[in-house]
Amino acid sequence: MKKIIILLLITLAFSSCEKDDVCAETTPTTPKVVIEFFDAANATDTPKNVTNLKITAANFTSSIIYNGTNKIKVPLKTFQDNSVLSFTLNGSIDPTSDDNLDEITFNYSRTESYVSRACGFKTTFLLDSNTPVLLTPDAANWIQNIVVVKSNIENENETHIKIYF
Repeated sequence: MKKIIILLLITLAFSSCEKDDVCAETTPTTPKVVIEFFDAANATDTPKNVTNLKITAANFTSSIIYNGTNKIKVPLKTFQDNSVLSFTLNGSIDPTSDDNLDEITFNYSRTESYVSRACGFKTTFLLDSNTPVLLTPDAANWIQNIVVVKSNIENENETHIKIYF
């Protein structure tokens, strides 16, 4: 009888255990927008490395610096339907007198979906069909053209935006 009770207690103890709540790195979470840079002077789609690029979101003080790459991933705001980002060429080096700031507004709708208890929710984005990406014009835009390649931002496996400079 003692063996049965001990076996029953062990069974109950193990059946109440739950696996650890850890969100695996391979679990899809909120994707960033993938932007690829191209040479505006070249008629073909020749990727072009961007150097000393600083990206800052409106009303934020921290920035992301990119150097020597032609493809970047940038987060969009998950709490509103647009993100305004400042793309500053030469923004990561001194002097600041040669900095060239272009402001881009991403307009989108958001969809939240439940991933798991450990990972929580993820947000996917759908760029607006009428005004998906707007470049604020100024006298010295370093960005020549912006092309939306894929308006549905569900993962980071493909290019969503092409920027020609």
